[in-house]
Amino acid sequence: MGLLALLLLCLSLLFSLSSGEISQTLGVCYGTLGNNLQSLSKSVQLIKGLNAKRVKIYNADPEILEALKGTNLQVSIMVPNELLSNISKNQTLADVWVRSNVAPFIPAVKIQYLLVGNEILSSSDEVTHISLVPAMHRIRASVKAMGFKKIKIGTPLSMDVLESSFPPSNGTFRAEFSGRIMKPLLQFLNRTKSFFFLDVYTFFPWASDPVNIKLEYALMSATNITYIDPGTGLTYTNLLDQMLDAVVYAMKRVGFPDIRLFIAETGWPNGGDIDQIGANIYNSATFNRNIIKKLTAKPAVGTPARPGIALPANIFALYNENKKTGPGTERHFGLLYPNGSNIYPIDLSGKMPESEYQLLPMPTNNEPYKGKIWCVVAEDANRTDLGSALGYACGQGNGTCDPIRPGGKCYRPNSLVRLASYAFSSYWAQFRKVGGTCYFNGLAVQTTKDPSYGSCKVPSITL
Repeated sequence: MGLLALLLLCLSLLFSLSSGEISQTLGVCYGTLGNNLQSLSKSVQLIKGLNAKRVKIYNADPEILEALKGTNLQVSIMVPNELLSNISKNQTLADVWVRSNVAPFIPAVKIQYLLVGNEILSSSDEVTHISLVPAMHRIRASVKAMGFKKIKIGTPLSMDVLESSFPPSNGTFRAEFSGRIMKPLLQFLNRTKSFFFLDVYTFFPWASDPVNIKLEYALMSATNITYIDPGTGLTYTNLLDQMLDAVVYAMKRVGFPDIRLFIAETGWPNGGDIDQIGANIYNSATFNRNIIKKLTAKPAVGTPARPGIALPANIFALYNENKKTGPGTERHFGLLYPNGSNIYPIDLSGKMPESEYQLLPMPTNNEPYKGKIWCVVAEDANRTDLGSALGYACGQGNGTCDPIRPGGKCYRPNSLVRLASYAFSSYWAQFRKVGGTCYFNGLAVQTTKDPSYGSCKVPSITL
């Protein structure tokens, strides 16, 4: 082993030892926004079956925490966004929250991280923005007062906290946050030896620019694609490292070069809507297996800006959750189907040899879909809910539903499904560019099959 490599290894070992809980182990995010998921006790067994060492939940659900008792899983729980403003002003409220949601489960549940809010700075709520760091101080004071000295306090942020991320050495926090919020936040994390928790998904920048960002680079499977940062001379072989190091340099730019990163969420969707490129089982398995290989390597690999430094992480998510809103990809980030079966074989310990993984279905949507798409009533849609959804679609104005009103050429008084399908498609065609989705609380799906009938031509979008 060369002198430089030996030095890096020693530094890595010293860093790991000094930071206690940091290790090359992976966890999974356990979301519950589905009406068809496995029981809590079964879900905990499934988490253990994936060889996860950590689990992140999005609240402090006492039933989930009860199911986690005695498992030895390292647990992250979350203080809800809506409580931050009040907690930031009132130590008693912070004490009550910790006493009610943390104290009853220690030491039976290995609660290691309290995450104050979720992607707070991605919202437009300035009141909550300025409440974030004061609320973190309040929660930490409560934790210390109750003797839970090993629990770290943090808050997960997304990549949109950056104003600039390319090249990585130009990483810069958004101007409206930098001095007012980020500096006090980083001071808190530095003083308490906590982590910068980051939600980082290579899927989204790739999907928004698949021409200039190569898929293999985003999937961490590139063999001959590299990028050299002109500011540092560092060589990057995958998009994840670029994104992580952009945050490293943003922290350095405001005076905090050494705060550790924790990947609070990462992953790749295994499915989605017709108009969503690259969301498929093959890519999802490839990305997740590659990140597991990287993050469980011994000695730690780190990133170009921080070689040899361990990166704790959670894969998002345990299940495909059918009640999540937004684009179809939001409901297809799971490692498991709702019935508990694997979408593809995966081992979060990194010990399963690649040769044992079965062949994956080849992707069919790595290139953008070209053609017409309609938004129609889903086959399993609850018919009693269609009326209110139809009313919402038609209530947006702009003549969305004129043809299905009495006397219109698309009016069919005895077919609620046809009326709703017309309304959904018409709404989506008119409002998609300003954020309208084909979802309607799970009642609608995209289709390439023309639902037009008689002389009625149902509106579509053309890609």
